[in-house]
Amino acid sequence: QVQLVESGGGLVQAGDSLKLSCVASGRTFSIVTMGWFRQAPGKEREFVAAIRWNGLGTSYADSAKGRFTISRNNVNNMGYLQINNLKPEDTSVYYCATSKRPYVVRRDDYDNWGQGTQVTVSS
Repeated sequence: QVQLVESGGGLVQAGDSLKLSCVASGRTFSIVTMGWFRQAPGKEREFVAAIRWNGLGTSYADSAKGRFTISRNNVNNMGYLQINNLKPEDTSVYYCATSKRPYVVRRDDYDNWGQGTQVTVSS
């Protein structure tokens, strides 16, 4: 089992930037992919970005290309999601998750989830 804790969310204004963090603990040797998802009120949880834990590749949802950057430091078991030029429609709870599989974007392919961090963007 991998335990995940997100941080870095908050209330920001449109145009601001945020860097979300996710610290992993437990059986971190089992992590193959770390992903970020988000869930807005009344909506389904959606994929944002994913990164191979060995650094060999990233993937992004179309809505995340250009403003979102996923990264990781597997020495410190940290994952990050940089979000630039925040928009009100980015308001969501952001979750990090890990999978034992490569190149996964479906929610059901992830095994472990954090509790989420709230990002609220005011216009």
